[in-house]
Amino acid sequence: MPDIKHFNPDIVLDDALQVFWRQGLPTTGIQALVTATGVSRSSLYATFGSKDGLYAAALGRYIAQHSIPAFAHLSSAASGLTAIEEFFSGLIEVRCSGPVAGWGCMVTNAYAGPECTAPGIHTLLEEHHTMLEGAMRTALGTAEDLGQLQPDSDLDASAAVLATLAYGVNLRSRAGADAQALTDTVAAALAPLRAHPSPPQEHRPQ
Repeated sequence: MPDIKHFNPDIVLDDALQVFWRQGLPTTGIQALVTATGVSRSSLYATFGSKDGLYAAALGRYIAQHSIPAFAHLSSAASGLTAIEEFFSGLIEVRCSGPVAGWGCMVTNAYAGPECTAPGIHTLLEEHHTMLEGAMRTALGTAEDLGQLQPDSDLDASAAVLATLAYGVNLRSRAGADAQALTDTVAAALAPLRAHPSPPQEHRPQ
């Protein structure tokens, strides 16, 4: 095993992240992390303090690599509701197909586990939620400017609902929910927000 001076902590975090994401903190033993990272138990503890410390660092890396870019894209998009639809479409695709299908979201998994009460982890989760809800609120503001929303829509409440829906998609996908069913659920949640198209005006003969 390499000692503490001869391994790259970023690579170790990437390897540990995969294990924690798939298995969660409570069911991941230190030996599984030693095997996945190729780093000795003593070196992992010397660098990250404990298994919990390694988990918190891996969770922070997950948020930086996966969550923050997605939220930034959602916030900066100029298409309003379309951007929100695309956000959920991408989320469902990743959760239901490909190499990490069935793993859920590492953040949502943490919310559902006992680790969510640990102070450092709780802070990461709350910061993540603030970013997610803020990105939804920004996209809804764009949608309002584009005339895509019902008049007098409560943007703050709607952003909170959509953020909670994202967690629900993550949990249901981990339980094996069908991608189409999740897509239909998202469509149903967005439908009440949409502005109704103006009815065509009748042209009466003069």
